[in-house]
Amino acid sequence: MIRYVGIDLHKHLIVGHVTDATGEVLDTFRYDSVTPVSLEYIGQHRLTAEDHVVVEATTNCWAVVRALEPYVARIVVSNPLITKAIAKAKVKTDKVDARVLSHLLRLDYLPEVWQPDTATSHLREWTARRARIVSQSTAVVNRIRGTLAQRLLNCPHLIRTARARQWMAAQELDDATRWLLESDLRILDGLQAEKKALEAQLAKRGYADPRVKLLMTLPGISQHSALSLLAAIGDISRFPSADALASYLGLVPSTRQSAEHCYHGPITKQGRTQTRWMLIQSAQTVGRHPGPLGYFFRRLKKRKPHNVAVVAVAHKLALLAWHLLTSGEPYRYALPRTTEIKLRDLRIQATGKTRSHGPTAGIKARANVPKGSRTIKPLAEVYRNEEIPVASPPPAGERRHLAASKLEAFAESLQHAQVVPHRSPPELAADTSP
Repeated sequence: MIRYVGIDLHKHLIVGHVTDATGEVLDTFRYDSVTPVSLEYIGQHRLTAEDHVVVEATTNCWAVVRALEPYVARIVVSNPLITKAIAKAKVKTDKVDARVLSHLLRLDYLPEVWQPDTATSHLREWTARRARIVSQSTAVVNRIRGTLAQRLLNCPHLIRTARARQWMAAQELDDATRWLLESDLRILDGLQAEKKALEAQLAKRGYADPRVKLLMTLPGISQHSALSLLAAIGDISRFPSADALASYLGLVPSTRQSAEHCYHGPITKQGRTQTRWMLIQSAQTVGRHPGPLGYFFRRLKKRKPHNVAVVAVAHKLALLAWHLLTSGEPYRYALPRTTEIKLRDLRIQATGKTRSHGPTAGIKARANVPKGSRTIKPLAEVYRNEEIPVASPPPAGERRHLAASKLEAFAESLQHAQVVPHRSPPELAADTSP
């Protein structure tokens, strides 16, 4: 007999409610510990092989799911933000929550959460940890600047650089201020060391996943943005369309409609906050891109506020990510030199292997390159060198859009080598990076 089991889960408490197909109560239980031993006992003595079980998404829900899975026919995870029946109940207790969950599961009216596989779960944990370290590091930098500002001092250098430390060492400060600054600098050094070690591990994971390289061909998308996006997406086949992915990431406008009145407001901000934030940070740099994305941003900014244009570009990046992952092809309009540097840095960080600066095997060396200049490879050659599939030619509709945007010359330039003068990379303008 199929039974429906609703479980209200806490860190140190588990409450269960068991009903049959008609809604009759068959069993209730409560245990004041959530440990492997207690979960094994529940699975062996309170559950059966035909049971359908539901738990709400919490910090420890996935560990509970893995522990109970061998004992039941089906176990699902509910989204507590969408389970309005519990959130709006007049009487809300652990027993009531478990009972409502069991009835929602029985009636097939439960908002389920996709259960990630083990690799995706680990990637979510690692990318979230890096995001927290970056946030903590930024907080320490801001605290250092605040300490200086209280003494009417403003460091002209990035706090993380050696120049900033030399500047602070040269200032006339009292002993208490000096100790506060040195304490924060020690904390910052520790965070930077942990961030570097974590990024080395993430680079190895990213280099082994061909999807990371595909996403990195998008403008503004670094390896960390790509990993965060993949951690949120998991299996791309669960999204039937690009719009479904954008909606899942909370990058679509909210809608309130009644009769003939329809109001579109700010974005919904559903899904993983960290991934949405990284996409928006990536979109900040797209305004300078000479391709279609940059053209879209500049055109929209003429009639909309800057932040609106940035969020719109982040929405575009989500749509493009879906197309790249479903087609297995890279972005057609990536800047060759920028993309080559991103992919090269990932390879070096993951494997330590650098490549010769000479011509690629089978390709004739380019002659007559003026002194003080460098040759930018065609985009297709960059993709081949990094073992990325070459993008197919654009379809007819895309070619018409390029013509209307007057970007045909740009698209054509990506197919040929270009000789440009050497330029020093600009210094970073902020203490934060996604």
